[in-house]
Amino acid sequence: MPEFRKWIIASAGLALFAGLASAQVGGQPGGASTGTYGAFTCGVTNGAVTPTLRAEGFTELTGDIVLICSGGSPLPTNTGVAIPTANITVFLNTTVTSRLLSTTTTQSEALLLVDEPGSQLSGYGPSLPQIVCSTPLVGAGPGGCTEYIGTSSQEGTGALLVGGVPVSTVSSATACTNTSTCSAGANVFQGITSGNQVVFNGIPVMPPASTGDTRVYRITNVRANANGVTAGGATPGAVTASISINSSTSIAITSSTLTTGFVQQGLSTANSGLRNTANTSSSTGGAFAQCSSASITSTSSSSGALGVLQFAENFATAFKVRGTNAQNIPGAIFASESGLTVPGLSTTVSGTGAAVTAGYADYGTRLKATFTNVPSGVSLYVTTRDVTNDFNPGNATNYTTAQAQLVLSETAVDSGTVSSLIQTNPYPNTSIAAASQSTTYGLISSIGLSPVAINPATSSGLAVWEVINTNPNQIDTIDFGLYISYTANAAANSPSPGVMSVTLSYAPTPSGGAFTSSTGSASSSSLTIPRFSDSLDITKPIATISLCTTAMLFPYVINVNGFDTGIAIANTTTDPFSTAAQAGTCSLYFYGSSAPTTNPFTTPTVATGTDYASLASILAPGFSGYMIATCNFQYAHGFAFISDVGARNLAMGYLALIFYNSTLLTRSGISSSEQLNN
Repeated sequence: MPEFRKWIIASAGLALFAGLASAQVGGQPGGASTGTYGAFTCGVTNGAVTPTLRAEGFTELTGDIVLICSGGSPLPTNTGVAIPTANITVFLNTTVTSRLLSTTTTQSEALLLVDEPGSQLSGYGPSLPQIVCSTPLVGAGPGGCTEYIGTSSQEGTGALLVGGVPVSTVSSATACTNTSTCSAGANVFQGITSGNQVVFNGIPVMPPASTGDTRVYRITNVRANANGVTAGGATPGAVTASISINSSTSIAITSSTLTTGFVQQGLSTANSGLRNTANTSSSTGGAFAQCSSASITSTSSSSGALGVLQFAENFATAFKVRGTNAQNIPGAIFASESGLTVPGLSTTVSGTGAAVTAGYADYGTRLKATFTNVPSGVSLYVTTRDVTNDFNPGNATNYTTAQAQLVLSETAVDSGTVSSLIQTNPYPNTSIAAASQSTTYGLISSIGLSPVAINPATSSGLAVWEVINTNPNQIDTIDFGLYISYTANAAANSPSPGVMSVTLSYAPTPSGGAFTSSTGSASSSSLTIPRFSDSLDITKPIATISLCTTAMLFPYVINVNGFDTGIAIANTTTDPFSTAAQAGTCSLYFYGSSAPTTNPFTTPTVATGTDYASLASILAPGFSGYMIATCNFQYAHGFAFISDVGARNLAMGYLALIFYNSTLLTRSGISSSEQLNN
């Protein structure tokens, strides 16, 4: 259904432009100075396709708004008369976030084009280059880039036509000949942005008058805070625009309100997250033991591989490339983060120092993985581009090159080409070395890796990739390999136990610190584009580091009817097998009759290479049942000895049964039968 809807809208847009092409755009033919004329009326329509906007987006490009005007009485036929102007205002149901090109006048990259200059339609207006009015505060009004009624043989063939075209000076109004074209007036006007509105001041209004001719006003590059619109499920939210025209002359407008974008979440909550190392199913994260090291240089296929981070689109155009600074054909569908770019209309972004053409985004869609609760001593690595799984670089289905590339940071501006790798460590006090180039490890043949810099103050870090290749006609998933490495040091409680998580989102977001939610959702001259909210981020666990423990069952413990039970627990982490020495307490849980009030009982710390021993009469007087011991060190072993007082008539002993722990690696050189018990 969504694809069908897009086809219908696209077809409607093509029909619209076919209609425009068959008419004369921007003409007031000569000789049309007498007769009866209808009112000058403008109808409002979408430019072509009404786009789907990402609910996470602060700076989403809305669809173009096109005013197609016809009728009206012709202006006086004498040349050199100033053309009347009108102010055209667009009101959105959310804030306008188009880039500001001046903080003083709040003029923005939002543009109004008169008569489709630079397009492939017929008529005088489309044949002109894009000429920017240099006075956006007043436009073509008094004191601005005033336009006059001129004559032009380009309106038709034969004799010089009387009136019909806007020119830039009084002198040029009478200087046109069949061989010398007029000095055309401005046809590109910048919008003044404030809150939820953008105003185009001093727009020249010259009714085409003659049947079959039209005057076309295209409003483009209007960015909106889609995060400020409630995004539905089956019924999406909508960005709506209302058009107002203020003029000293009568201008009728029909259908003044229209939808310029549907709003849905861009990242799929159901399909974005952590997948297993083979990328065949979803994963809840890896399980690791504090006493067992993990390495990305291991030849084992699973030692340091955590899984695949998958970013999935919720609709087919959620991921976009940057586009180019030569997207200058009005009405074209660019399928990128950039809009219409007009040659010569640029500014220097104060936040980055980069020169940016109006309408041109600073980068393509960026995907961010934020890692939290990463303990000291743990290193995380990510692939520098997309992969098929943790062990093969490959390309996604239907792609012959990479879909995304690791970049410097959330807001680093692309300079010509996409920036390559994380080249500096933002946290110089960490032990993780800066990565100036990709590194290939034996575990993952030919896959370039980069370490994730972890901020020791917050135990968090991030990786950011930029989309450089996408297909707007299919739902894309982009996958990146994730790996873990650490050296076990259980004696020093390193790495500390806990659950590490990842938050998947677009970038940049307020959590990165470049802006706040309030500044990011408003027009700015210093912030980069695009920008996104944190409000719809997706968080998943990626790894759990557990203490190396041993759980044991003492099936029969008694201290009644003259019997007592001796209990001994050995800490055997001191051994000839290079086991990491550990020390810890044991918790004793009693289940049966007359269990002690303090349950469990916690032993003193049992040092490596020592034993703890006690009696049931001390630990659980009058008890009869079984006991489970959990010790905060690996390779604990237990022994129980039951006898009557003094062991005069009956005595027996047994070894405690050890519960199997799948997360612990076993000692080397131990028999398979003993491995099953450890």
